[in-house]
Amino acid sequence: MGELPHISSGDAEGLLNSYLGVGYKPVHFSELYGSGTNKAIEHVGWIEVHAENYMGRGGLLPARLRALQETYSLSLHGVGLSLGSEDGLDKEHLTRLVELVSDYSPFLVSEHLAWSSHGGRYLNDLLPLPYTNEVLDRVCRHVDEVQSALGRQILIENPSTYLGFDASHIPKPTFLESMANRTGCGLLLDVNNIYVSCRNSGVNPDDYLDDFPVNRVVEIHLAGYAEDQTPEGVLLIDNHGGPVSPPVWDLFHRLIGKTGYLPTLIEWDTNIPDWNILHKEVLKAREVMSAAHQAYSLEKAG
Repeated sequence: MGELPHISSGDAEGLLNSYLGVGYKPVHFSELYGSGTNKAIEHVGWIEVHAENYMGRGGLLPARLRALQETYSLSLHGVGLSLGSEDGLDKEHLTRLVELVSDYSPFLVSEHLAWSSHGGRYLNDLLPLPYTNEVLDRVCRHVDEVQSALGRQILIENPSTYLGFDASHIPKPTFLESMANRTGCGLLLDVNNIYVSCRNSGVNPDDYLDDFPVNRVVEIHLAGYAEDQTPEGVLLIDNHGGPVSPPVWDLFHRLIGKTGYLPTLIEWDTNIPDWNILHKEVLKAREVMSAAHQAYSLEKAG
C-alpha cells in the first residue's frame, strides 16, 4: 500500500483531514480544483475513481484527474475484474489495470468480492458468490494473480447481499479473513454494505462487526441506501444515492473505535448532489472519526 502523502504528523487537524476522501465526480471538478480559494475543500485529503472510467487514453477526464492529483491523493476502485468468475481473469482487462496503476501511482487499489462475467459475456452488475472452499480457492488464485501483475497489495470490498446460498458454509467474515490471510490482500470495509446485508438477512449488524477481521481493514466506505417495499417487507438497496443513514454512522463510530483512523470515503454515485451537500457528509464523517478516535485513544492508554 502507498502512503497518504498529505499527512503532517505535527498537525492534528491536517492529519484527520488527510484520511477523509470523496468519490470524485466530474461535476465537482471546479470546487475540488479551486481548493486554493475554497476552504471547505481543505477537509478532503484524497479522491477515489472507478478504474474502468479511466482506462482510455487521452481526453478531458484523464487530464482533469491528473490536475487534481496535484492536490489530492488518489485511490482506484475497480468494478470489472470479476474476481469470483469461473472463467478466470480477463487478461486484457488486467493489462489495462496494470497500465492505469503505473500511470497514476494511486495510494490504494481496490476491487469487489463478486463476479460479473461468464462464458465471455459481461454483466453490468456485481453478483454475489456462495461462500465455499471451492470459491475461496478460486478467489485467492485470482487475487494472487492481480497482486502479482500489479506488484502491490490490493484491497477487497465486502459486498452487499440480498439473498443467501444454501451451498454457503463459511461465514462471510471468516471467508474474508481467510482470503486476506492466504493472499496478503487488505480489506475495504463498506459500512453501509454491512448494515444493508444484515438488515436484509435478519442479522444484528453490531454482532457482524464484532466478528469482522478489522485488523485487515485498510480503507472504509460510507454511503446511503434506498428502501424498496416488497410483499415480504422492506428491502434495503445499496444504491449510493443519498446521505449516510444514522445507524450506519453508529456502526462507523464503533468501527473507528476498534481501528483508529483509516482512509474513509464518502460514496455518492447516483442522484449526485451539489458539492455543499456532499461536503456536509465529509464534515459528519470528520466529526464521528474524531469522537471515536478520542475514545479509542483513551482505551488504548488505559
